Amino acid sequence: MFELPAKALALQAQTEQFFRDRILPNNHLWHQQVAEGAAVPAIQQTLAQEAKALGLWNMALPLLQEDEPGIRLSNLEFTAVAEILGRLEWASRVFNCHAPDVPNMELLQRFASPRQREQWLNPLLEGEIGSAFAMTEPLVASSDPNNLETRIVRDGDDYVINGRKWFASNGSHEKCELLILVGVTDPDAPKSRRQSMIIVPRNSPGIELVRNLPVFSHLSASNTHPELLFTDVRVPADNLLGEEGAGFAMGQARLGPARLHHCMRAIGECEVLIGLMVKRSQERSTFGKRIDEYSSTKEAIALSRIELDQVRLLVQMTADKLDRLGNKVARKEVSMIKVAVSRTYQAIADRAIQLYGARGVTADTPAAHAFTRARAFRIYDGPDEVHLQTIARLEADEQDPSGLEHYLFGG
Repeated sequence: MFELPAKALALQAQTEQFFRDRILPNNHLWHQQVAEGAAVPAIQQTLAQEAKALGLWNMALPLLQEDEPGIRLSNLEFTAVAEILGRLEWASRVFNCHAPDVPNMELLQRFASPRQREQWLNPLLEGEIGSAFAMTEPLVASSDPNNLETRIVRDGDDYVINGRKWFASNGSHEKCELLILVGVTDPDAPKSRRQSMIIVPRNSPGIELVRNLPVFSHLSASNTHPELLFTDVRVPADNLLGEEGAGFAMGQARLGPARLHHCMRAIGECEVLIGLMVKRSQERSTFGKRIDEYSSTKEAIALSRIELDQVRLLVQMTADKLDRLGNKVARKEVSMIKVAVSRTYQAIADRAIQLYGARGVTADTPAAHAFTRARAFRIYDGPDEVHLQTIARLEADEQDPSGLEHYLFGG
C-alpha cells in the first residue's frame, strides 16, 4: 500500500468510528424512510449535520479553499476515507462526498465565474442544494462526445437549448437545483471545440421530465436517473461555464476524479461483500459439511481477496499520479482502474450471490444490488471497450521498440 500521511490516517480513524457508531446502526431506518417516500431521509439530514459539525465534510475536493467548508484531501489521502463511505450506498451523502455533486463542484471550482460560484458553488459546498450532470443522450453513442446532438444556440443575451438527455443522475431529485449541461454550440468547429457546458436552473421553463429510468428493474427514490427533454429552454448567456467550445476539455478534467471516486467506493462495497461471504460460509451447512469446507467456497473467497487487493493498489497508484502529474498524464491509469475495478466488482458480487444461494438474488443482502451496480459500472463513465482502446493506444505510444528484435528467434 501507499504510505498515507498522518492527517489521512487520523481522518480515516475518525470516519470509521462515525460510520460504525452513527451510520451503520441507522441503515435500516434510512431504508425505512426511503420506502415511506422520503427523497432525503430525516436520519440522513441529522447525520449530515453531525458530520459537518465534526469537520468530516467535503473531503473529496482537493481544490477546496481555506474559506470554504470542509477538509481538503488529496486524491491519495481520500482513498483511505472513500472505502468507508462506499460500504453503504447513502453514506457518501452524509459527508457531502457523493456523486454527481463532487465532480460538479470541482468543475465549478475550476471554471465558474465569481457570480456562478456565489450562486451555485457555495450552496453545493454547504450541502443545501443538489446538482446533476446532463451529457448522455438516448439516441446517440454518447461515449463519443462528438455524437452529441443537443444544441446550445446564442440568441441575444441568452442561450436557447434543445435536446434530450438521460441518466442525468439526480436531475429529478427534489433537492436538485442546477444541471450542468453539455451541448453543441458550433457544429462546424473542430471536433474538440464543438461542445460547451452551461448551467441550467432545474426549474427552467421547457424542461420536461420524461421518466425516471430503472437500472436493471430497480427504481430508486433517493438516487434517480431521469430522461429529460429540453424544448427552447432559455438561460442567460452568463450561465455559460468557462469558454464557448471548451466543453470537451472541461469534461475530461471532470471525468478523471469522478472515475477515481467511483472506483474507491466500489472497493469499499466489495470489502463488505467479502466479509458477508466469510460469514455465510461459516454459518451454512450442506450435506453434512459447513460450506467453508468446500474448495469452491475457499476459492471464491481467496480469489476475491487477491483481486480486490490488486485493484486497490492500482487505484492508489492512480490517485497518486493524478495528484502529482494531473489528469492528462494519468489518463491511461484512470482507464485501467475503470476497467479493472468494475470487472472485479462484478466478479465479487457474483460470487457473493452464489454463496448466498436463493437469498442472494433477493434484497435481503446487498449482493444483488451490488451486482447490478457493478454491471452498470462497466458502461457508465465510458464503456469497457472505449477504455481498453485508450489503454492499448497509449501503451503503444509509450513503448520503445528498439532492441526488441533480440528477443526473437527464427525466421
